[in-house]
Amino acid sequence: MKKKYYNDAFIGNKDITVSLSKYGELVRLYYPSPDYMQYSDYYHVGVKINDSNIIYLHNDINNKYKQYYTQDTNVLNTEIENTYFKLKVKQIDCAMINKVVFLKKYIFENENTVDLDINFLVHSKVFSSYNNTAGAIITNNALVQYSHNYTCATFSKEKLLSHQLNNVEGTIGSGTIYDKDHIAMSADAAISYDLGTLKPGEKREFCLYMYISSGDINIADVNEEIDKIRKTNADKEIQKVEKYWKKFVDEHDTLKLKPDGTEYMDKIIKIYKRTILLMPLVINERTGGIAASLEVDEERDYCGRYSYSWPRDSILVYKALDFIGFSDLYKKYFDEFLRKTQDKNGMWAQRFYTDGRLAPCWGYQVDETAIVIYGAYRHYYYMQEKTGKKDKKFLKDNLRMFEKAIKFLQKYMDNILGKEEKEDLVRVELEKDYDYKERDEIYKHLSYDLWENTEGIHLYSLASIYSAFDSMIKIYNEVNELFEKNRLKQDDIIKSKKKLEEYKRDTKKYILDNLVDKERNVLLRNTTDRKTDISVISVVFPFGLFGLKEKVIQNTIEQINLTLKTYSGGYLRYQGDHYLEGKNPWIIATGWMGLYYNAIKDKKSANECLNFIVQSATEHGFLPEQSNSDLNQKWVIGLSWSHAVFLDLIVYLNNMK
Repeated sequence: MKKKYYNDAFIGNKDITVSLSKYGELVRLYYPSPDYMQYSDYYHVGVKINDSNIIYLHNDINNKYKQYYTQDTNVLNTEIENTYFKLKVKQIDCAMINKVVFLKKYIFENENTVDLDINFLVHSKVFSSYNNTAGAIITNNALVQYSHNYTCATFSKEKLLSHQLNNVEGTIGSGTIYDKDHIAMSADAAISYDLGTLKPGEKREFCLYMYISSGDINIADVNEEIDKIRKTNADKEIQKVEKYWKKFVDEHDTLKLKPDGTEYMDKIIKIYKRTILLMPLVINERTGGIAASLEVDEERDYCGRYSYSWPRDSILVYKALDFIGFSDLYKKYFDEFLRKTQDKNGMWAQRFYTDGRLAPCWGYQVDETAIVIYGAYRHYYYMQEKTGKKDKKFLKDNLRMFEKAIKFLQKYMDNILGKEEKEDLVRVELEKDYDYKERDEIYKHLSYDLWENTEGIHLYSLASIYSAFDSMIKIYNEVNELFEKNRLKQDDIIKSKKKLEEYKRDTKKYILDNLVDKERNVLLRNTTDRKTDISVISVVFPFGLFGLKEKVIQNTIEQINLTLKTYSGGYLRYQGDHYLEGKNPWIIATGWMGLYYNAIKDKKSANECLNFIVQSATEHGFLPEQSNSDLNQKWVIGLSWSHAVFLDLIVYLNNMK
């Protein structure tokens, strides 16, 4: 794959997720979930005008660009003006509703004083591997690129002028393609259409469709689908897409933010609505799994890849999405994704694909397990506050899953606290399914920190565990009455709550003894170094171990401001951060500080944090992972967690929780 690190815009439906560049180039196309699989290596569209060579719409020195979404939709418009030939092109991209079809409509307008003969070309390369070689065939007046388990068909209602399935790179530059073969062992191929002569002032419309299928489907089936799609009216399909997304925004616009005549508020509303529209494109509707973002680094040049689902990230994202009406998917995340992915010993691994399959990992993070319990009670409590109803069935249905996770966390803490193992019901029950040695090795394995950099004992991890113990006590309090006919279970709940209170006390004591710098009275991020780390404020928000006005918290906040705050108003993750040179403030780090300041009623500082986030957004309203000193987007654009922290901040700042 050609190296492409940035996604500027996103469109899609429940099956397809597509990213495009700010020049309208298709960058990535995923089906049937937002993280697997990626079909397009590249998909380049261009025109040959009169006797010119190919003029790529996404890349020509004479092209000028303007890009925008149709308001409150995932319909993307890219206006391209070729100043040499004075040809204007409007490109409209969307994914059709309830069809696995990527639709591209083009409107050409001749603003020249001479006739323009236009030949439209597509050069498409799909992914091919040793084990799944791709080929191409011209059939039913369409280009069908296929392998053993997928097909990608590009076609129009208009007749093909020519095609080339072999050695496309050698001739595509001239804008003239030809091939005698109708089928070839090639992953890349090109087709062209004659759009005729465009007279001065004349317009011409052209529509292109890309249909994707996978699994047990043959060319005959594909041809049948092509015929069906050709019968659709492109304009009506675009209208359906617009109507669908406008309705979606209306249904999820729970905050009802109002313009106040300022550009700043307009930006906030744009980010807010783009958040609503982005989330269904990164969530697997079948499982509730959330991708951290669409992929940016397939070859791992800079990172371990992004298009995976971390339980921690997902819980914190869903926590914010509760505010805008994603509670059904949040519940599905527990009922489907978390049940499927929990290990038999109670833990959750570092990361997964959104369909629940285990993704490549390099260790484990204990907070991935702990935060599930926190998230469950937080969701239950929020929905009770919002609706006035107690969904105790949600807690009871998942109680066994929570209890298994708690037992894992207790064993983890036993190891840290140096407790001797006792023959008790917990151990006996676990040994029904596991060899003791295997369990012992897993529980004693060092955990990676929040940032996935170092193994050891970390304050963020212990804070999440403390919160899990506390949340489990509250869960037991809620479900206890549901077991009124089961005296043994009620007795077990009483014993479990007592034990959890002990673990809470022991965990906090360990933190006070080992993760507080006694000389400076500030929190330490781990037991091995003294670097300031933004994640330590988790002990206040969201995990609630310390009060807002405790001296150790005030001292820690002062230390954070001295070492991690940048002149742009954003915050770094921690001292000595080396990731992407470590010079860029992070949206989530700045958002956390904003939440802290809001909690202590320092609205001025909280709004300064929000301002940094708002000014870091892209033109379309997407939030990046990081923003450099000039408030330009750095690295991942459209990071789910960044959008979630933004939501949290505007909700709490406006007291909408």
